[in-house]
Amino acid sequence: MKSLGSRAAGARLERMQASPLWAGGRFRNVHPMLPGLRDPQATMPSLTDFLCGGERRVPTAPLPTLDPRDTWTRAPASGLRVTWLGHSTLLVEIDGLRVLTDPVWGPRASPSRFAGPKRFQPVPVPLRKLPPLDLVLVSHDHYDHLDYPTIRELAHVDVPFVTSLGVGAHLEAWGVPAGRIVELDWWESHRLPGTELTVTAAPSQHFSGRGMKDRNATLWSSLVLRSQRHAVFFSGDTGLTTEYASIRERLGPFDLVMLEVGAFHPAWGDIHLGPKNALEAQRLLGGAPLLPIHWGTFSLAMHAWDEPAETLLELAPKLGAQLVMPRLGEAVEPAHAQAVEAWWRGVETRAPRAPAQAPEASAPALGGLPKEMPWPID
Repeated sequence: MKSLGSRAAGARLERMQASPLWAGGRFRNVHPMLPGLRDPQATMPSLTDFLCGGERRVPTAPLPTLDPRDTWTRAPASGLRVTWLGHSTLLVEIDGLRVLTDPVWGPRASPSRFAGPKRFQPVPVPLRKLPPLDLVLVSHDHYDHLDYPTIRELAHVDVPFVTSLGVGAHLEAWGVPAGRIVELDWWESHRLPGTELTVTAAPSQHFSGRGMKDRNATLWSSLVLRSQRHAVFFSGDTGLTTEYASIRERLGPFDLVMLEVGAFHPAWGDIHLGPKNALEAQRLLGGAPLLPIHWGTFSLAMHAWDEPAETLLELAPKLGAQLVMPRLGEAVEPAHAQAVEAWWRGVETRAPRAPAQAPEASAPALGGLPKEMPWPID
């Protein structure tokens, strides 16, 4: 299956093997896991748990969205504007440049068209309707961050990619020319030619892999964008690590931090933040406004779909943390952000979504899935 991607070879593999993060034929997390992140009594969910467990994992009605295309025609007054397009996909407008993060327009976070986590919320804007892009960022190779059909379409657009070591093999296999791909190790930087924009890969506490036998064959990173006037932090996927303090010292201060808050579980608390640890990460990063990502699109854990948002709204005021929580498609400038409106609370009272189509219930590939999965899958 082409969606699985391709393994690195040749000069690309040699560069990966030269990384201090490479050992034993794969990449690794080098920072010691902080105590208390993973509950030793919690067991990994079974495939049955993942398919049928939990309550309110998907909203009963579509989430409210805005069409940002008219706003995108006007430059942001502050020079920095961000539009959340779902999950970890954002359009960042920074001093006249447009950067797209972890673009996922596909229907599933899965190698299969018939099985695996299905999107419950469409992207507010078709991919072909985006304004001209200057750069695409890909933090790591999991399906909810690196999407085969989306990359295939972007391969036909003359836009460069910056990603983590080894991920370029997937991009090339799907049609992106090698000359448009830059792969970074942690703390390495790339300056977009002809601009003042610099991208730096920074530590994160996660893992990688698209199949059963390629775990950690590519690197995972957080990413920092810095222009002459602004800087933003994009977490990708990560658990809590005190390396965030080092990131602040070396790459901060930040005008905005975009941190993952969804798909958390006690059994994998070391490699996903969740809302509580996202607030601690925000503090370590210097306390810039937090825009939560990695929620509101796919059901990738057992918790309720709106639990990350509710927890943030409860805890942030007690910690003095500023939140930026736009609707999908709502373009916001952190410098002019308004108080948070709990827009998600009205979703369950709206008209219910259409019932699932028959192919969803009788997905032919379900029988081919293993009884045990390498949780988490993202």
